[in-house]
Amino acid sequence: MTDMNTMKVAIPVLLLLMCLSAFFSGSETGMMSLNRYKMRHQSRTSRAARQILHMLKRPDRLLGVILIGNNFANIVASSIATLLCVSLFGENLGIPIATVGLTITLLIFSEIMPKTLAALYPERFAFFVIYPLSVIAFLLSPFVFLLNSISNGLLWLFGVKVSHAGHSALTKEELRTAVHESAARHRLPQSMLIGVLDLETATVEDIMLPKSEITAIDLSDPWEDILHQMANTQHTLLPVYRDNTDNIIGIFHARTALNLMAADELTPETFEKNLSPPYYVPENTPLNQQLLEFRSRKQRFALVVDEYGEIVGIITLADLLKEIVGEFTTDIGDFYRDVHPQPDGSYLFDGSITIRQLNRAMGWHWPQDGPKTLSGLIIDKLEVIPEVGTCLLIKGLPVEVMQVKDNMVKTVKIVPQLILTDKKS
Repeated sequence: MTDMNTMKVAIPVLLLLMCLSAFFSGSETGMMSLNRYKMRHQSRTSRAARQILHMLKRPDRLLGVILIGNNFANIVASSIATLLCVSLFGENLGIPIATVGLTITLLIFSEIMPKTLAALYPERFAFFVIYPLSVIAFLLSPFVFLLNSISNGLLWLFGVKVSHAGHSALTKEELRTAVHESAARHRLPQSMLIGVLDLETATVEDIMLPKSEITAIDLSDPWEDILHQMANTQHTLLPVYRDNTDNIIGIFHARTALNLMAADELTPETFEKNLSPPYYVPENTPLNQQLLEFRSRKQRFALVVDEYGEIVGIITLADLLKEIVGEFTTDIGDFYRDVHPQPDGSYLFDGSITIRQLNRAMGWHWPQDGPKTLSGLIIDKLEVIPEVGTCLLIKGLPVEVMQVKDNMVKTVKIVPQLILTDKKS
């Protein structure tokens, strides 16, 4: 071993084994650090991505190939280095020199550097190693199968089933986190994506227009009054009732009325005849389900009923889309008609505003599992119908009742800048 010819062969082989060890070490980190969802997207056009996903389907086999190759390279490199050092420095010095020297060299050049590089650029590293790694996996497949059978058998004894390991589907919370991170990096429409995820947690009752605020047409009114109401309404869809709002006859469509008017056929009889049948939905229907119902039924307007079948409000497709899209303008007052910013920094709120809308408008996190409206929350806190001028604290914010009508809080003043402490809030 001391002749020059042997060293000329041994040193290149030793360097080659170190490179092979670096290859397997980096492959392990790179393949396991990959974004599998991105790989699935790239697999539509990239053969290498498809091959990567194929190998990742059985991580036990992939790790078996990498570990066999890495241990083989390290053991052979250690043997060659030891023989070289013993021949150069003798047995007493050669063995410790080889042990310390090779350990430091392998740690730096075959472990730390390739693993760091693969962790920083997992996709590039995976595309670089996938084809040679596939060839090595094919050559080592008998050994990998044998070793995996033994290790999987031992894992089975401990109650671990490799074939039933956790799937890679994202949970809703993980998807929400991914949306936040992607929005921060790429300025995606974050609020819209979060709005889609939030549809599952909210119900129709959370965003419906309460019955007390519904604009409707009474067929008992004179025909001239009905025509005047149709001409001045800002809505294209309105419920039509007779005598009281619990007796809904149908739904008025502005387009239908215009067509009848254009044909000079708009009369009380044709108006009532062309009303659409009312569509009812339970108040506890999740918003994501209601959106699908609107789509499948080709509806844009629904009457909300409680558990007793009583009408408690209305909901439209536009209300659902607002939950997804969010604000169209930077001015809160322009988008939320129940929110009125004041010059002194305070805000006036309609008591009918829902807690969900209030949180979205102001960026607050008031609980939504109790009263659904601001008026209901105030009455729930006070346990009485408040008088004008009544003040209380809700989540540390001073709240003043400005107007009360028909046993409901109509207008509320809140100063967001002034946060006080109240243990009961």
